[in-house]
Amino acid sequence: MTSGVEASPGAPLSVSQTAIEHFRDALAGALIESRSQEYNTARRVWNASVDKRPAWIAQCSGASDVVRSVQFARENQLVVAVRGGGHSVAGKSVCDGGLVIDLSMMKGVQVDPARRTVIAQPGLRLGELDRQTHVFGLATPLGIVSDTGVAGLTLGGGLGWLNGKYGLACDNLLSAQVVTADGGVLTASAVENDDLLWGLRGGGGNFGIVTSFEFSLHPVESILGGMVVHPISAARDMLRFYSEFSTTCPDEFSTMAALVTGPDASVAAAMVGCCLGPTEIADNIVRPLRAFGTPSADLFNCMSFVEMQSLLDGAFPDGNGHYWKASYLRRLRADAIEVLVEQAIAKPSPLSIIALQHMHGAAARVSGRATAFPHRQEQFDCLILAQWSDPAEANRNIEWARETWERLQPFLDPSVYVNNLGDEGDARIRAAYGANYGQLVSLKMKFDPTNCFRQNQNVVPRA
Repeated sequence: MTSGVEASPGAPLSVSQTAIEHFRDALAGALIESRSQEYNTARRVWNASVDKRPAWIAQCSGASDVVRSVQFARENQLVVAVRGGGHSVAGKSVCDGGLVIDLSMMKGVQVDPARRTVIAQPGLRLGELDRQTHVFGLATPLGIVSDTGVAGLTLGGGLGWLNGKYGLACDNLLSAQVVTADGGVLTASAVENDDLLWGLRGGGGNFGIVTSFEFSLHPVESILGGMVVHPISAARDMLRFYSEFSTTCPDEFSTMAALVTGPDASVAAAMVGCCLGPTEIADNIVRPLRAFGTPSADLFNCMSFVEMQSLLDGAFPDGNGHYWKASYLRRLRADAIEVLVEQAIAKPSPLSIIALQHMHGAAARVSGRATAFPHRQEQFDCLILAQWSDPAEANRNIEWARETWERLQPFLDPSVYVNNLGDEGDARIRAAYGANYGQLVSLKMKFDPTNCFRQNQNVVPRA
């Protein structure tokens, strides 16, 4: 008996039932098929707009399961998707007709407080890792939503609340264990396969499957964090103030401005921030932001970093439809502010957000060639986040995001943060990697010349 699935690069292929059973028996974890009771739950990802049906989902319990999964896919010429947290807006962590190598059960953590390092498995989400390191008064830079997967965030770069002081998530990646396309296992570090480590620091899942990450940790205990909220009538003035204020922020204070829907269902403007350091110093740093105008709410408080990481979770619940457009914005000009405010007022869904995440400090001082992540200057990550709960509203919201994107084109830089990309084609992937793209192609030729790992923002190998 055989099972019909989609082969690489799309031709029909039959996999014998004997091969499937041998694969199942070899796994310590579970192999889920379309007939399995758990199938629909296991194939589901954060973005409800993504509805793909893999032939199998291998829920791996450790690196050996990942090796066996890669070997099975290679032997049977299967399309492979790799799932960590499943939080990719493009839905790259699931595929149609192939094999999903699911790492979400791999959640091991080993904290070494003396060395200030942590070894983390790829199924962890940000909040899960933060809670483990927080016990020791330590943290590594991650993102801004605690449900995001550690693996995908780090491999794409990793913008978050600690970037100003400690750099990006990928800057803090010390080493990694990687399963390569031939089923081998490598260590990538400064002393072993250092070229691979360079590629993992921002190059996505193009070169292999990371089964453990070693991060540097930093002292982070309580912080001053939160947001101030203004009515939309004050948004233009607030954004002008934010543009100037953000350029004066010390490394300890990382910020974001956002146009959102408030608790009263009206469109509002907010400034969000996370400030490290002793309370009295943090108070002085944050005071101008809190003192600006007449906010309708001031929600800044002393809190733990774990609390800060989950502050925005409610704005991105699991199960909604999502469509994003993004690029970097070097300067927040008055005419750009006008477009941002007009489009925020016009958004068809109260769940949609326009955000400007400021990148500065340590993250901006790294050389653009030091890691695969190339965008190393002070700038705003401009995010147009269309989100809806009713599938019938998808087209309206997607059109709004595209219209906003088009209206902002005169002000946006062509470059983009790879973790914000949807299915936007090769040109946008090249824009995400800029001058580093050629080096990434060379790495791809070395570690994955057949493009086994292509269900991602793909760097295509070339002879």
